[in-house]
Amino acid sequence: MSSGPAPVMRAARASAPPDPRRWLILGTVGLAQLMVVLDTAIVNIALPSAQRALGFATVDRQWVVTAYALAFGSLLLFGGRLGDLIGRKITFLAGALGFAAASAVGGAATSFGMLVAARAIQGAFGALLAPAALSILTTTFSDPKERGKAFGVYGAIVGAGGAIGLVLGGILTEYLTWRWCLYVNLLFAGPAAMGGVLLLRHQPARTRTRLDLPGVALVSASMFCLVYGFSNAATRNWHTPSSYGFLAAGAALLAAFALWQARAASPLLPPRVVLDRNRGGAYLAVLIAGAGMFGIFLFLTYYLQQTLGYSPVASGLAFLPMIAVVVLAANLSNVVLLPRVGPGRWSPPACCWRRPAWCG
Repeated sequence: MSSGPAPVMRAARASAPPDPRRWLILGTVGLAQLMVVLDTAIVNIALPSAQRALGFATVDRQWVVTAYALAFGSLLLFGGRLGDLIGRKITFLAGALGFAAASAVGGAATSFGMLVAARAIQGAFGALLAPAALSILTTTFSDPKERGKAFGVYGAIVGAGGAIGLVLGGILTEYLTWRWCLYVNLLFAGPAAMGGVLLLRHQPARTRTRLDLPGVALVSASMFCLVYGFSNAATRNWHTPSSYGFLAAGAALLAAFALWQARAASPLLPPRVVLDRNRGGAYLAVLIAGAGMFGIFLFLTYYLQQTLGYSPVASGLAFLPMIAVVVLAANLSNVVLLPRVGPGRWSPPACCWRRPAWCG
């Protein structure tokens, strides 16, 4: 019985010699991802100074962060599928250059609205860049051992980016101006884009499937409604229509997206991906960890600077112990723990989903 073309293609990729430029590609991808992570940390440190300079209200300050999260979360699935359809090199370069251009606009912002719009555009291009970067690493490093090392380095870059961003954001804000916390992205985007042009190969679309436009619309609208509803609940209360109305609409749209994905010819997110126990548990773990760190950066920054009276530099340094643990855990988990015991035991949601007895 024929096994079909997919196993043959996988065998061909496994037997192909490794790309001699793979470590340079890792550096290029890591530099672009460093820019994204660095920007998130820098903006949080610079936000109190930006608020004083542009004169926006305290209840509005969260939208500088929320606008980025809205665009990024709403378009992430779309960005990943677009990379499959038009090529990862194109989406990687478009994401890096677009992110840098939006950073320049945000740095030159003369009003609160202009800054929020620039942050939303940053999030949109970040949604192109992030899945392309991970896909490039996965296809570049075919050997499982090298792939583990590559992702360990990648995780360390992400963690180091947070540390560098916190300290650099404090230095730029205290000794120059908060605007340089956005302009600095141009220094990273230039080399990353040049490396992408010289090192990455154009990969044609693997399939001729159409883009799931209804799926894009449903998931984007649901993410927008959920984030907007939670944001309104934080600034007002849970009983206002702008809170529970948007939350209800987001839940309904998310349910409609799940139903549509089960029947779509070319689903944006095939149900089997989420229903897989290991993947579903891992996604839940990432959601919990990301939500926790996202809130910590925003609110603890204001607490350090406005309540405790820390300078921007001191605030950045105060976050370093947390970042150091993230970097250490990324390397230990990817290089030492995962090859020996597998991912299930180190992700509590996946562990409890698969074998509840493991969790006591």
